[in-house]
Amino acid sequence: MTVINVEKGDITNTPADALVLNLFEGVASPEGGTGAIDKLLGGTISELIKDKELSGKLGETTLIHSLGKIPAKRILVMGLGKREQFSTSTVRTIAGHAARYLRNIGVKNAISITHGAGIGQLDTKDSAQAIAEGVLLGLYEFKNYQTKKTKTSEGKQLESFILIEQDEGRISALKEGIARGVTVSASAQLARDLVNEPANVVNPVKMAQVASSMAKEAGLPIEILGREDLMQNQMGAMLAVSAGTANEPQLIIMEYLGDPDNPDNNIALVGKGITFDSGGISIKPSANMWEMKGDMSGGASVIGAMKGISQLKPKINVYGVVPAVENMPSGTAQRPGDIIRSMNGKTIEVDNTDAEGRLILADAITYIRHVKNVNRVVDIATLTGAIVIALGHVASGVMGTSQTLVDAVIAASKTTDEKMWQLPLFDEYKKQNHSDYADVKNTGGRPAGSITAALFIGEFTEGVEWAHLDIAGTFLAEKTTGHLVRGASGVPTRTLIQLVEDLAKTAP
Repeated sequence: MTVINVEKGDITNTPADALVLNLFEGVASPEGGTGAIDKLLGGTISELIKDKELSGKLGETTLIHSLGKIPAKRILVMGLGKREQFSTSTVRTIAGHAARYLRNIGVKNAISITHGAGIGQLDTKDSAQAIAEGVLLGLYEFKNYQTKKTKTSEGKQLESFILIEQDEGRISALKEGIARGVTVSASAQLARDLVNEPANVVNPVKMAQVASSMAKEAGLPIEILGREDLMQNQMGAMLAVSAGTANEPQLIIMEYLGDPDNPDNNIALVGKGITFDSGGISIKPSANMWEMKGDMSGGASVIGAMKGISQLKPKINVYGVVPAVENMPSGTAQRPGDIIRSMNGKTIEVDNTDAEGRLILADAITYIRHVKNVNRVVDIATLTGAIVIALGHVASGVMGTSQTLVDAVIAASKTTDEKMWQLPLFDEYKKQNHSDYADVKNTGGRPAGSITAALFIGEFTEGVEWAHLDIAGTFLAEKTTGHLVRGASGVPTRTLIQLVEDLAKTAP
């Protein structure tokens, strides 16, 4: 892993394979550290701006060889985009771009200035955290099964990325930001790893093993319920979904007690853990079915978030719950038209066996409410294709019965730049889930499919503050850009950590 640190010094006389600088779009002459280096280079950067070879557009990369004029061998000037649009998201994005670029040209040791902090536009700690996240998440690779090395990883590794700071008074804040960024990035990387693994490796039992290893390392209590335990607790919804597979279902419960003297200060994070979703008897089309190895992304984000929460130690009690199940067709699988009984006693007509995520979430939420008496629940799920139609691959959908909790989720997402958008849960939509044969039906049809799916889950929250995140459009990154790498995105791990920290700060 790339080492990220901060050192007191001056970029003009610090040796490195490369120095990363920045430039705002539309600037006639470079400022700050970039300006200081420009003078030592005899105005090279200014000339490139004048000749319009360097514009400062967001993500623009311009490599300059120093030719011995400064100790750093190369200067990489990164475009920051428009000054008025500058944010921690910009910093995270350009750090990811820069880190990958440097690795790909064989740079091993790089130094940089702290983007934004020196010009007074960003908090020093926030800027350092965004740099650490951008570098580490941007350099992420999943190569576990490639026996032939790719060009990007063949003997090339960015070994260190060091922030150089002249002001002694800012070094402590920079180190704090970097440390937090490293922690949050490792949590998101764990989630990415789980989602990128194939389903023949990460089945429900393996997912439970990964959670157990993480919990043991973090010192978190963990409980894992198997099929017999689910039967004993009358969790008919989870059992019905798992009826068609040979792989054992697992209900994973991780526990972080950050405020043990105040048990009511709590929240449950409940992540859908379908390790492969064929659709069951209502089988999916074969095109792109491989993506359904990631139908456990909600659960993966909860496991990753619990890792980060255990290290950051917010003053709040958090329960991480992952119902891990495989949904397969077979002679023993549940059928359309079946009626099952959930843990809270409600009967469910199975209209479509591909609407299985909401079934396992129903039992998992009921269990954690009853056993731990939680008063806030956030569930995370790759739940509906309808959310992709509504929001595409840019934003996750947010719904809930508690506007306070929904607002807290959205506020956290703005801090992490994991974009989210609220959809309504009007009562008029509930009639679509009406069943002529049971208490509720597991699908409400095509219209407002994400909303009716959320309303189904809401039937099992029974008065607790509840928010639902549908990440079906955001759990995979379609292309590599900024801190995102094609494949599993890790969304919304960083937001869950931020949410828990925010709630801890506002607790009575």
